Amino acid sequence: MKKRSTLIVAALTLLGFTGAQAQEAKQLSLQQSIDFALQNRADLKATQNQEKAADARVGEIRAMGLPQIDASLDVGNNFVPQKGFLPAEFFGGEAGQFVPVTFSPGYTGTATIVGNQLLFDGSYLIGLKAAKTFTELSRKATTQSQIDIAEQVSKAYYGVLVNRERMHLLNQNLTRLDTLLNQTRTMFENGVAEQLDVDRLRVSYNNLKVEQQKAERLMQLAESLLKYQMGLPQDQPIVLTDKLNEVEVEVATITNTKSFDYSKRIEYSILETQRDLATLDLRNKNSGYLPKLYLNARYGYNAADNEFSNITKTSNWLEYGYVGGQFILPIFDGLRKHYQVQQAKITLENAKLGFESLRQGIDLQLEQASTELTNSLDVLKSQQENLTLAQDIARVAKIKYQEGVGSNLEVITAETDLRQAQTNYYAAIYDALIAKVNLEKAQGTLITK
Repeated sequence: MKKRSTLIVAALTLLGFTGAQAQEAKQLSLQQSIDFALQNRADLKATQNQEKAADARVGEIRAMGLPQIDASLDVGNNFVPQKGFLPAEFFGGEAGQFVPVTFSPGYTGTATIVGNQLLFDGSYLIGLKAAKTFTELSRKATTQSQIDIAEQVSKAYYGVLVNRERMHLLNQNLTRLDTLLNQTRTMFENGVAEQLDVDRLRVSYNNLKVEQQKAERLMQLAESLLKYQMGLPQDQPIVLTDKLNEVEVEVATITNTKSFDYSKRIEYSILETQRDLATLDLRNKNSGYLPKLYLNARYGYNAADNEFSNITKTSNWLEYGYVGGQFILPIFDGLRKHYQVQQAKITLENAKLGFESLRQGIDLQLEQASTELTNSLDVLKSQQENLTLAQDIARVAKIKYQEGVGSNLEVITAETDLRQAQTNYYAAIYDALIAKVNLEKAQGTLITK
């Protein structure tokens, strides 16, 4: 008995711990979902890191124009000294003969500080501008990633909304069909209905139950997709706060796409930056023909002796210094720069040609997205009317059957048609929402900064 009580207490303690660990459901509107994704998507963070790397690249290039200073200390043992040759007559020998002479002491040391400063280099100035432009390109690439994420999250969010409403409707259908099945059973027991009527309704009920189970799994999958697009852990419960009927009103407010400003599209802005980079690259290649000018300076001490102990004495170190300029003038490089310039010109020309192709592509996207939305709204309107008619037919068929002037088969047919009308209606809603997102992306208004 005591052991059993201990197990009960342990079980209650475990249940209490599990309940304490349960996560609270996260309330999310569409905008909150997008904002969360922009803060937490790992791939977007990686793109933003590229921005930081581009900023660091600017600093690296800027550093090339600042003073460069190095210090060195070199102490060594000339264990096999290098020899030189002097005429033998210097030492009383025969003319025409040479005597090997050692000039290097046994130990040498050098302590030096070397500095140089770039005074003029055309490619450096252009490279600094190009690095800043590349940083701008990285920021625009981040913006493009944010737009793509907003599109993905919006579509996934709408998918959950539509599935949620469809699930709600399926539950209502199941409840209504269950009520009708129970009523028919009662009618059969009273001799008013046939066993065939009960069996037909039972088949419809079983089919609808399976459809409900499939819809529940699809609902879970839709939520999993939304969490993935948001960068949210899969075990985090979520509750969507937006309503589908509110979004429908928003869909209907989309207007025409005339007089479009191409600069609203991030792809167009990126191409402009790529053109600027190509222009700077051409200027950089041409600057290779310009001279370069540097300021150099050295200051240090050196020492030499055949005894290492004398090297360590500061009195034996001799001071020296140098300051001067270096002028470099390119003369001939085998036409290497010439061919580099030709390549840069072609790259710039291709960048300019890309604008016309991009404008045509944007025009086509706008036309397609606008047409898709118009068609989707027409289909949605038609399916909404069909749903209303199917609901009325199902209601009348049920009344007629209950009053004995209609058949059970007529009720089942009407219920089947109603479910199909509901499926078509929600499919039309989803298509309209996706078309809305596609048009907003085509117009460059899906996300504004």
